[in-house]
Amino acid sequence: MVAAGHICLDILPQLTGLTRDQFGKMFLPGRLIKVGPVIFSTGGAVSNTGLSLHKLGIPTRLMGKVGNDLLGQAVRQIVESHGSHLADGMVVDKAVNTSYTIIINALGMDRIFLHCPGANDTFSAADVRYDMVAETSLFHFGYPPLMKSMFEDDGAQLVEMFQRVKGLGVTTSLDMALPDPTSAAGRLNWVTILRAVMPYVDVFLPSIEESLYMLRHETYEQLSQTAGGTSILARVTPSLLSNLSGELVEMGAKIVGFKLGDRGLYLRTADQPAIEALGAARPPDPAAWADRELWVPCFKVDVVGTTGSGDATIAGFLAALLRDMSPEETVTMAVAVGACNVEAADALSGVRPWQDTLRRVESGWARHDLPLDAPGWRFDDRYRMWVGPSES
Repeated sequence: MVAAGHICLDILPQLTGLTRDQFGKMFLPGRLIKVGPVIFSTGGAVSNTGLSLHKLGIPTRLMGKVGNDLLGQAVRQIVESHGSHLADGMVVDKAVNTSYTIIINALGMDRIFLHCPGANDTFSAADVRYDMVAETSLFHFGYPPLMKSMFEDDGAQLVEMFQRVKGLGVTTSLDMALPDPTSAAGRLNWVTILRAVMPYVDVFLPSIEESLYMLRHETYEQLSQTAGGTSILARVTPSLLSNLSGELVEMGAKIVGFKLGDRGLYLRTADQPAIEALGAARPPDPAAWADRELWVPCFKVDVVGTTGSGDATIAGFLAALLRDMSPEETVTMAVAVGACNVEAADALSGVRPWQDTLRRVESGWARHDLPLDAPGWRFDDRYRMWVGPSES
């Protein structure tokens, strides 16, 4: 398969012992803060999802754009350390600088990102190696809200790229990113872009925050006003998930998955004719994938860091899809790979080989409780997940 889109160099200073309460007191103008050694890794959807898929045993090519600078050399060196062939589809542009992100990751709080988009802003449909894509069964693209050429002109380049890939008979997959509300991407009408591109998207795997921001902005703003420390994820209801996913299916998406952080993963699929038109990675039993609605809880782990956890979850989902697993098995392996990811500080170290992850699941790995009290939802004891009313 091919993993394309946003790639950068992640710089993670180790903030050992720094908690949420201490953060605001320490980060003051003029203050020197002692930190631990720095971790350098590649970041963005291309690296996080693509290299995770590689670690899971899926033959993968990475397609992103970097500059011909020291950061670009570091990105290529890290990618090639996982396999010299992985960077064959990378574009090196001497006219741009390489993207980088400084990640501040303190205990008990969400991460803070200091991000330079760099070469990602110039990535266009013409940068995709369609000859390589034609040789694969699945094309995954990530983070268009962080790539200027992909979102300007109502997403014209994004739509052109997905049209061309879908025209090759390849199954397509798309992931999003939450834009800065004050940025150009943050002020766009994303409903218009999604309506244009969804007919060419087979698998859509955004976070619930991204989906709300783009489709229900007023609801997003309301839920973001936390009460008593309650997060936006804790306030998302089953009916909201059903309504959002149903709207995306009506736009043309065939498989919709919402990443829900510590509340797991929600899945909604289209009818059988849509699943049968999925492309080269179509599951062998389309009927088993048609008209499904599932919500799977997370596995229990000791969380070290959450960098790349959503991308790892996507990697687990796509790896299971490519291995012809059922919907229940696919969402289970998705949250399993995501859970392994958060056991390490960076985006890749926690991801285990496929068979190791599968054995961990089959050994009776404990899951978090996910109590639901919603009409039409029932708990499946065999697969330890909730089944939604759209299946009744």
